[in-house]
Amino acid sequence: MTSVAQPHSASITAPTRGHHQTVLDELGMPRDPNNLYLQTIDAVLTAADIMGLPRHLQLILAQPKNEIMVHFPVLMDDGNYRLFKGYRVQHNNAVGPYKGGLRYHPHVSLDDVKTLALLMTMKCSVVRIPFGGGKGGIKCDPRALSNNELMRVTRRFVSAIAPQIGPDYDIPAPDVGTGAQTMAWFADTYAQISPGVPDAMAVVTGKPVELGGSVGRDKATGQGVIDALAVIMPEFGLQFKGATASVLGFGNVGGWAGKLFEERGGKILAVMDHTGGIINKNGIDTKALDAHVAKTGGVAGFSGAEKCSEHDFYSTKVDVFIPAALEQMITPERARLMNCKIVAEGANAPTTPAGENILMEKGVEIIPAILCSAGGVTVSYFEWVQNKTQSRWSLDKVDNELNRHMTEGAHRVKDNRAKYKVPVRTAAYIAALENIGAVYKLRGIFP
Repeated sequence: MTSVAQPHSASITAPTRGHHQTVLDELGMPRDPNNLYLQTIDAVLTAADIMGLPRHLQLILAQPKNEIMVHFPVLMDDGNYRLFKGYRVQHNNAVGPYKGGLRYHPHVSLDDVKTLALLMTMKCSVVRIPFGGGKGGIKCDPRALSNNELMRVTRRFVSAIAPQIGPDYDIPAPDVGTGAQTMAWFADTYAQISPGVPDAMAVVTGKPVELGGSVGRDKATGQGVIDALAVIMPEFGLQFKGATASVLGFGNVGGWAGKLFEERGGKILAVMDHTGGIINKNGIDTKALDAHVAKTGGVAGFSGAEKCSEHDFYSTKVDVFIPAALEQMITPERARLMNCKIVAEGANAPTTPAGENILMEKGVEIIPAILCSAGGVTVSYFEWVQNKTQSRWSLDKVDNELNRHMTEGAHRVKDNRAKYKVPVRTAAYIAALENIGAVYKLRGIFP
């Protein structure tokens, strides 16, 4: 293990922009601080410059292979039809089939889905699972739809994109606004309209266990956050016992991360979600909070903590801050309030570039989502393997294999941080690009 380093000591510097700007210019991609995809690909290509990824591979990775947009009508409960917009972006499949979640949210857009597909390519590569990156979404508010409407929206979307997906080509999974029930409808619809496809139910992961889902999938992303922290925290003189944390978002990812952080001996001091913020300087009982959220739909009103403002939540002094909600939540204004040593990104792209710059100036290290939130796709891979081999893994096997993938991925990132003297985020991109570059070197470029 490398010796303990101080956050952003003189030996760790933010990456500088290299010749990759010519790649963006050639593709007609302007710099835009308000465009999430352009921000993200700029950071990826900066890492590519540092580790010497060939220019032709930078060109290939700078844009998704396929961008699919569909519009489809759905019969609503009131007897009227409503037109919905759906997306499936397939970023890269050099390492293996496209893989990535499907989200239902009012603010789903093409650029956001492109960004998430790119991050999935990086995420799968960091933990060395044989998938590429994809992502999908439907622009809708799932809370405003009945259960039957959600089912019809899902089934109609599947029928619209069925020719572009498949258990050996593109395998969706749950994401924000979707879950095991959504995946059950998805798999059943695909199987019904694709009778000649072997293993048709393996077209998605995150299914209910009864339909071929894997045990351990529900806690996988939150568990992956903890596995990554276990490797990275000692680099900054921290350990779980006695450590403190705040959690932004207490759904599946934040809930499990919080519970597992507490199980390791840490304390969760503050939590915030869409219903409000709560704080308890003596530590929040995360299991009791989880039960409260399951019953009421949010953290507001939890009797085991006091209500707090957004200002108080972000400014609470903790060792680890875990954003586990949506993208771009840590803005410059919020970053200025934050008082932590490490940000562990349980959500995808929760930190804005401007917010990240402020955190880095304050000496805060950021463990990026392509490592921290890779637990979900890793156990999705395990589910896919079980489906393809007609087998069932025990929870112990799932947990052990997840820990192995996450730990090995975290060590790759840690080693690249030391080798290239860059922040953890850049080191994670380098770890992913090393693998992708090696695969392309072996495969070549057709024809």
